[in-house]
Amino acid sequence: MGELPRHVAVIMDGNGRWAQKRLLPRSAGHAAGLKRMIALSEYLFRCGVEVVTLYALSQENLSRSEEELSALFALFRQYFAGSVERLAKNDLRLDVIGDTSLLPEDILSLIESGKERTKEGGRGTLVLAIAYGARQDIVSAVNRAVRAGKEVTEGEFSALLSTGAYPPPDLLVRTGKEKRLSNFLLFESAYAELYFSDKMFPDFSDADMERALGDYATRDRRYGKVKTQ
Repeated sequence: MGELPRHVAVIMDGNGRWAQKRLLPRSAGHAAGLKRMIALSEYLFRCGVEVVTLYALSQENLSRSEEELSALFALFRQYFAGSVERLAKNDLRLDVIGDTSLLPEDILSLIESGKERTKEGGRGTLVLAIAYGARQDIVSAVNRAVRAGKEVTEGEFSALLSTGAYPPPDLLVRTGKEKRLSNFLLFESAYAELYFSDKMFPDFSDADMERALGDYATRDRRYGKVKTQ
């Protein structure tokens, strides 16, 4: 397959449109997306990727209808109640980034329990971005630097972000036809390789991800420098 990215980030877009195309409620699309999310993350870890970050819910998504949010929250409860033990058995660590204070208290408890249960995972880390917004994260990091009363270097600022414990994404994949970052890992993705798929997320298969990884392996990553022969 060639060079493998250490960190793969995925914007899981198109669940609602996948359902609407099939004359199903949007909640059915989110359920299909959750199933695909679990399988895709397991595939990436089997490939040897160290960090997988998945954009599960943006802060902007919290303005959606009460009915849709209720269905999404039910899926989060299902995921954290049913998948944490599987992560632990596979030696994988769970982390969640975003303003989780915006979530229902019982989901907060499930998140904290899941993080504690998997904290010894050494094979890789699954990072779920829930109630996450990159601009909001950057502003929070700036405010922490201001409160510390000192100027910071680029590296020190990176450490203040919610993703500070992880390497920046090498490959960022977005499904669902759209070609934008949508307030996801804006600072961290400065030199990420971008890969866009027209497929809705529930249809984005392991074979599709394999193609994305293969495409990544062909990229000439110079980070703005001139490559020497």
